[in-house]
Amino acid sequence: MTGSAAPLIEVVGLEKDYPTGAGVFQALRGVSLDIAEGEFVAIMGASGSGKSTFMNLLGCLDRPTRGIYRLGGQEVSRLSSDRLAALRNREIGFVFQGFNLLPKLSALDNVALPLLYAGMDREARRQQAQSMLARVGLDERSHHTPLQLSGGQQQRVAIARALASRPRLILADEPTGNLDSETSRQVMDFFSQLNREEGITLVLVTHEADIAAYAQRRIRFQDGRVVEDQTHAEAVA
Repeated sequence: MTGSAAPLIEVVGLEKDYPTGAGVFQALRGVSLDIAEGEFVAIMGASGSGKSTFMNLLGCLDRPTRGIYRLGGQEVSRLSSDRLAALRNREIGFVFQGFNLLPKLSALDNVALPLLYAGMDREARRQQAQSMLARVGLDERSHHTPLQLSGGQQQRVAIARALASRPRLILADEPTGNLDSETSRQVMDFFSQLNREEGITLVLVTHEADIAAYAQRRIRFQDGRVVEDQTHAEAVA
């Protein structure tokens, strides 16, 4: 199911195989779905269900074994490694459970890192990074290192970094997994605001029903297949 907007993500017959000592493990088995521009989608499923593999493919961090993946109408499945890296940097922001901040860099320099890879000059990227930190309420902590910040503050730095290149899509993998319930609520409120006010497409992996409830649509994986796909209104009904 998709919204009325044009698809940002189109996936057709997506499959992913991994060789093992016992043979081939099929992590994804013919997944087909669309995600519209501006949707907020939660991906759910037990460990080993295929949800993380699916997210890695959406983020262009891995390639499908078979099937088609289009992002913004462009088939990305067969792009070269360099073109995939450029696409990731330009179109996709990542937020992870473990924050993935560089411990010796300040919050400002962590946020500016994707802009360095994009070739932006030093002064411009520092200004943009400072602006992103202000958006998440951390402009006064810009020169603190991750170890000088709380878990919630570190995750907000990670969100600012994800927003730095002004992506169309944010992929968040268990972004509240290391946070207490109140901080989790604050992070999810901010995600909801981003989606509602700026139209950024959000795809979130979570195993927590209360976190998934923030999304407009929930997709559940099991054994490498989509077994449930419903909007929030359908779930309530």
